Amino acid sequence: MKIKYLKNIALAALGMMTFGNTLAQPAKSLYDFRIETLDGQLFDLKALRGKKVMLVNTASKCGYTDQYANLQSLYERYNIHGFEIVGFPSNSFKNQEPGSNEEIANFCSTSYGVTFTMSTKIDVAGDDQHPLYRWLTTKSENGVMDSEVKWNFQKYLIDENGKLVGVAYSKEKPDSDRIVEWIKSGELPKK
Repeated sequence: MKIKYLKNIALAALGMMTFGNTLAQPAKSLYDFRIETLDGQLFDLKALRGKKVMLVNTASKCGYTDQYANLQSLYERYNIHGFEIVGFPSNSFKNQEPGSNEEIANFCSTSYGVTFTMSTKIDVAGDDQHPLYRWLTTKSENGVMDSEVKWNFQKYLIDENGKLVGVAYSKEKPDSDRIVEWIKSGELPKK
């Protein structure tokens, strides 16, 4: 009886410690991740500290592929003001990014003159979802909101502290008035 009682106390204490640790852990930030770029380099996202960042999943055979032009224009206009874009080629939706990393790099460069950072091809949804996208879509990890990557060219907006501030779905162009206002002021207007 005494052993069972001590065992229950120990289990209860362990449960409180686990519960307490869960509550005490701060949400991760963008700076907790590293990615591999299309040219095979390891890129620590800590290098983006102090900058506003747009993360966007891309595809070369999508109805929204022409948003690459808007992304590049936005990057050229606001990069000198501390704004970055990181693209994540993904074949998660209807085989719309079937190419190799080399083919994707060539397509982005020759078709749209892309100069912002591009990662290697990843899964942004599904069972093999990349950990960065799990963070972006899971409130218990990002501390802000749950969301779902619904299609290609969905944009996640990150503030200068590496915290998620919002999402813009595929139909909203990267250079929409709302996103430009966020880049300029720091406040993301409601849609």
